[in-house]
Amino acid sequence: MFEVRIHGRGGQGVVTGAEMLSVAAFLEGRHAQAFPSFGSERTGAPVVAFCRIAEKEIRLREPIAAPDCLIVQDPTLFKVVDVFAGLKPNGYLIVNTNKSFADLHIAEIASRLPKGHAVIVPATEIAQRLVGRPVPNAALLGAFAALTELVHLDSVAHAIEEAFPGKVGAANIAAAREAHANVTQQEIDAGVAHDHAAVL
Repeated sequence: MFEVRIHGRGGQGVVTGAEMLSVAAFLEGRHAQAFPSFGSERTGAPVVAFCRIAEKEIRLREPIAAPDCLIVQDPTLFKVVDVFAGLKPNGYLIVNTNKSFADLHIAEIASRLPKGHAVIVPATEIAQRLVGRPVPNAALLGAFAALTELVHLDSVAHAIEEAFPGKVGAANIAAAREAHANVTQQEIDAGVAHDHAAVL
């Protein structure tokens, strides 16, 4: 089983992002579940959502305490929430930012992960330019597909299309594709080659 925890703020599409990821996995014939943590989802308030992906039926229902992947939609959360709690030593980290890990003061944490398992993606900037709104969730799913290779980009695109038909969906798919290319290029530049999906 592969477990994903998504941290963000109300209004950033955190819950929808987890749901779209679960749909992408389902489209590939896997079992998947997505659900939010209970609490305030008012605009700007910290929000957490979870997604599990597995080859067989998922019976667990509790929040994810030890994620295989962390997706951080808002890096300001590092100051108010223990975002990294439970992240597995061989886990993946995706942070929505145009700053470096050093600038965010999390370089030490990122360096503990295997080479190529931690990336930064300017997802909000990509979304603002292509979608016209600073909602980074679709772009981050494209980044997730590139980093983990757990789901294919086409499956992410289909899931986005189901959630957002028409022009909005097309714009979000474009954002996902650009973020996917961004992460792929980072891995090429770093010379990273590893067995992404070995955890399943």
